[in-house]
Amino acid sequence: MLAHIQEQIGEESNKLFMKAVGRRAGREPLQYIVGKQEFWGLDFLVTGDVLIPRPETELIIETALTLAPNKDVRFTILDLCTGSGCIAVSLAKELASARIFASDKSEKALDVARENARRHGTTDRIRFLEGDLFGPLEELGLGGRVDIMVSNPPYVPLEEYSALQPEVRDHEPRMALLAGQSGTEVHQRIIDGAPEFLRSEGALIMEMGMGQAEALVHMIRENDTFNKPDVLKDLAGIERVIVARKK
Repeated sequence: MLAHIQEQIGEESNKLFMKAVGRRAGREPLQYIVGKQEFWGLDFLVTGDVLIPRPETELIIETALTLAPNKDVRFTILDLCTGSGCIAVSLAKELASARIFASDKSEKALDVARENARRHGTTDRIRFLEGDLFGPLEELGLGGRVDIMVSNPPYVPLEEYSALQPEVRDHEPRMALLAGQSGTEVHQRIIDGAPEFLRSEGALIMEMGMGQAEALVHMIRENDTFNKPDVLKDLAGIERVIVARKK
């Protein structure tokens, strides 16, 4: 407004603006109103069918890239609960030789993810699959062949769901947020299923909620397939990502 203070706002533009203000006043997230969110330096389409990408999730990308220092190697990457596809697309942009499989049980979320892959020129290197976690992968012959497995799964405990901000609770997809009673139910399923697909020394990288690190470390150490996991903190000092290497 300051840069164009001499210009007149047309009636249609004013209507659009006031409609957007009304939506925001109803606590709808700004990202859904404008239809996009920046992640890893890229603009991603977002709709009410997908979780809005968060800056702290970029720690998954950073971690994966440290495990794949040679960008010319043909890595096989699996992204579970892909949502908007922000993790899969960002990794595809960074790792030009990577072969990426991304699954989600929401058909509408996958439509958004496919559009984001198209926008960023990565459609030919990401295969999007509809189904619950590892379900759609069983017929693809990926057993023991995945180098890096990444996931930002649902991790909100049932008792905390009602206390979330209205922007999150009332507008973002419940499926992408709510995990179950403890908040670690989906993590447990991933930990149990990952060894079948990871190669020797392959890495599992998962985002987690505040205060969940101890429980996830215990789950991974109980699974004799993995080495001792590492817990990484985000820029706010919160334990945000857990990394486990297959023995």
